[in-house]
Amino acid sequence: MVNSKVYPILLSGGAGTRLWPVSRALYPKQLQRILGSNTLLQDTALRVANDSTFVEPIIISNDDHRFLIASQLKEVGISPQYHVLEPEGRNTAPAIAVAARLVAETDPDGILLVLPADHFISDIQSFRAIVKVASQYAAAGHLVTFGIPPTRPETGYGYIKAGPKIPPEGGYKVSAFREKPSKSVAERYLAEGGYFWNSGMFLFRADALLDEMTTHCPEIQSGVERALKTAVRDLDFLRLGKEAFSATPSDSIDYAVMEKTSRAVVLPVEMGWSDVGSWQGLWEL
Repeated sequence: MVNSKVYPILLSGGAGTRLWPVSRALYPKQLQRILGSNTLLQDTALRVANDSTFVEPIIISNDDHRFLIASQLKEVGISPQYHVLEPEGRNTAPAIAVAARLVAETDPDGILLVLPADHFISDIQSFRAIVKVASQYAAAGHLVTFGIPPTRPETGYGYIKAGPKIPPEGGYKVSAFREKPSKSVAERYLAEGGYFWNSGMFLFRADALLDEMTTHCPEIQSGVERALKTAVRDLDFLRLGKEAFSATPSDSIDYAVMEKTSRAVVLPVEMGWSDVGSWQGLWEL
């Protein structure tokens, strides 16, 4: 039984440029009501609310969206633990490292659930169930990524190749991460089996992630530490130190950690997931 708290980390830094002109820098898709009465950000926050598994979320965003995000969260009754403001975007690895540092200060065994704020999930019950399974892997020190069983030879997603099964249930050692493929390569992945779409959602213990970052991307780790040391409170926001964070290398968590670690596990899940990454994807939803 896993007793560690699960800390949802909502990443809201993207501009959703593939849905231009509706989604744009100052009003990106996660802050718009494109799939119902709630925005994608609100739905993401509600997905991890009113459930004893989760504590209040940590929001990572840029400065321009801070009041709009705060207003939308208040509208659905969500009060984040932290709302961290990045002085500039440095991709997902530094953002997640910031959240891991904040959690590790008081709860090193705390489990981080990394969620892009612009994704859609229709089956909330399956989502919450798989988080509980993933937490068992995280408690054992694994770094979990959620894989979506492919339904077509999609060229817009990265793929994860599964290796041997790993207990307790349903997970596989990550054999390899694959870049967005050509149509013919995607068709081969689908025919061969054992490949999953990379959802961009992750779950791991704070201390486990920080250990792997110290090994594989220490310059990101040290840059984030400096940015937090020079961070300042501004109303309900935590502003990272501009000079230190801007000097931190920009990299995705996939490249910086997940493709290098030997502790990566992929957990397949069918939960009606989409990254709402194109007009075609939006039309299908």
